[in-house]
Amino acid sequence: MVLPPEKASELKQLIHQQLAKMDVHCRIQEVLAETIREELAPEHQRLSAEDLMKALRRRGIIDDVMKELRFETDMNGTGMTSTPKPSTHFVDRQPPILKKTNIDPTRRYLYLQVLGGKAFLEHLQEPEPLPGQVCSTFTLCLHFRNQRFRSKPVPCACEPDFSDGFLLEVHKDILGDGSKMVDATSMLSICDPVHMVLIKTDTFGETTLVASYFLEWRSVLCAENRITNVAVELLGVGTESKVSVGVLNIKLEMYPQLSKALSQEIVNTQLALERQKTAEKERLFLVYAKQWWREYLQIRPSHNTRLVKIFAQDENGINRPVCSYVRPLRAGRLLDTPRQTARFVGVLGYERAPVIGGGAGKQEQWCTLLAFLCRNKGDCEDHANLLCGLLLGYGLEAYVCVGTKAKGVPHTWVMTCGTDGSITFWESLTGHRYIHNPIRPDDPPFVEQPKPTYPYRTIGCVFNHQTFWGNCQPSDAVEVCVFDLNNESRWKPMSGDAIKSVCSPGATTSLPPFPPLCASMIDAAVTSNEIELQLRILVSEYRKDLGLTTIWDDQLSYLLSPALAAYELERTTSISAGNEEFQDAIRRAVPDGHTFKGFPIHFVYRNARRAFATCLRSPFFEEIVSCRGDQVRLAVRVRVFTYPESACAVWIMFACKYRSVL
Repeated sequence: MVLPPEKASELKQLIHQQLAKMDVHCRIQEVLAETIREELAPEHQRLSAEDLMKALRRRGIIDDVMKELRFETDMNGTGMTSTPKPSTHFVDRQPPILKKTNIDPTRRYLYLQVLGGKAFLEHLQEPEPLPGQVCSTFTLCLHFRNQRFRSKPVPCACEPDFSDGFLLEVHKDILGDGSKMVDATSMLSICDPVHMVLIKTDTFGETTLVASYFLEWRSVLCAENRITNVAVELLGVGTESKVSVGVLNIKLEMYPQLSKALSQEIVNTQLALERQKTAEKERLFLVYAKQWWREYLQIRPSHNTRLVKIFAQDENGINRPVCSYVRPLRAGRLLDTPRQTARFVGVLGYERAPVIGGGAGKQEQWCTLLAFLCRNKGDCEDHANLLCGLLLGYGLEAYVCVGTKAKGVPHTWVMTCGTDGSITFWESLTGHRYIHNPIRPDDPPFVEQPKPTYPYRTIGCVFNHQTFWGNCQPSDAVEVCVFDLNNESRWKPMSGDAIKSVCSPGATTSLPPFPPLCASMIDAAVTSNEIELQLRILVSEYRKDLGLTTIWDDQLSYLLSPALAAYELERTTSISAGNEEFQDAIRRAVPDGHTFKGFPIHFVYRNARRAFATCLRSPFFEEIVSCRGDQVRLAVRVRVFTYPESACAVWIMFACKYRSVL
């Protein structure tokens, strides 16, 4: 940005006046005299400019000057122009240190620094890792008003060495005001917290959700020096939600600085009013839900055994309406079709909430979306909520279904209703789709009834972000269920206004904001090569232990690629293509009198040793890896398909060809 000569002269004059006002010249003379007298050795007769600058920095004089010179007014008012930037941006990487960041002077930023951690007592006895040694790490993930950040991993320790800064833009929601700097009063009305999720990654790449915390940042608006330090106590998740796992030291600062801080009383009053309003809305909804449930039980006493889920606990043990876990989500250009979206959700890892101790009971834990995405795995409810939100974003009429699978195991999946009345079930753990054709019990015996292909047995309720329906049909069996949701004799609805009062965006301050999806940070080609090389080493070592030599056929390995691509295409689109070309190429590559064997397998993780151990459980793989005979050649091909949030579908095919000996 180039200033006109008259503006440059005016700016110089303003700076000169400010320096004179602060009496900087006298302070520099005092530092100069003190430095020469106390810090220079007698043999040094000359003081360089660098020595003087270091002395000024140590005494905080330069920092004081820079703080006083910050401009609080709109730069456009001085004749300077800048191109407006979008008020919302998506970030999934650690930004540079603030001193190296070019910030827009017309925007307001919250600079959040993590200055370290302490009291992570679970890692009290953990030895300090040696240089280059692989160890478990902590990663801190943040979300604030559609912006996402991730810290650099730090070794797990009692006092983890967190030292990161995050520049969070504070912007207005009103259309057309996105490029204007938000003032203190407007920021006070922004109730979105900074959602912080702490993830632990072990030496095998497995992730664990350690803590989920919502930081109330508005205390910085009343800080006298415009800076506030907060000690955040992180609590565990699930059954450990009341147990402290550690403390993070956090520093908050506004950029540019506020010309005038708000009073502590005003900020406290605003926060108290928000809490009171939220508590009243949640109380009224609870009263309504109890009344709805009483009416539902009066229809038929057996309804008491149906899986009608109105509230669910999140990772912090807080009960929230199930409708609040779903919201229409748009994937931008990261995903193109609903079926590709189902595949993406399906390759996110599946893991039931951990339970301490024995027993057949299932631990209740519906994760917030950020916790689910950062951990990259979750229970069936997490998958179903995410898939439902993404399908709603594509304009489909989608619902989360709560019911059971075989043997009465509780389960959730997704349902979409077509404009023609067709019903499609989406299994969020696999991406598979099933068309629902209900059985008609009143038909004559000679009428052939459809045979269900889906694994679901009963259904108790369906819901999305706006509606909730309890199944009040005589039978809750999925195969005879009629999904005419507008028929209140079959489905009992909840009040849309009641749901909206506590589940719509901005309705209450207790609702966690929904983060945007982030693009994959994994290089598919590099990762494929790395896993393939590791598998070759593992196969060679395994055969060596059997007293067998290993000769790899690179051309045969390459010919396996089309098959892996076809497998993923079929999983994504349900269309099988390319198999004829693959078979023809293999016939040409395998000479007469030779035998070819192939073993494809699919994973959603990138740990080669774990994948190899899983393959060894298959007798088909055992035949290939232990192959003996004449002119034995082995092949392996790995193809990694990347999806948002660094989720991966990993396809591996092992093969061998050898000369048949009678």
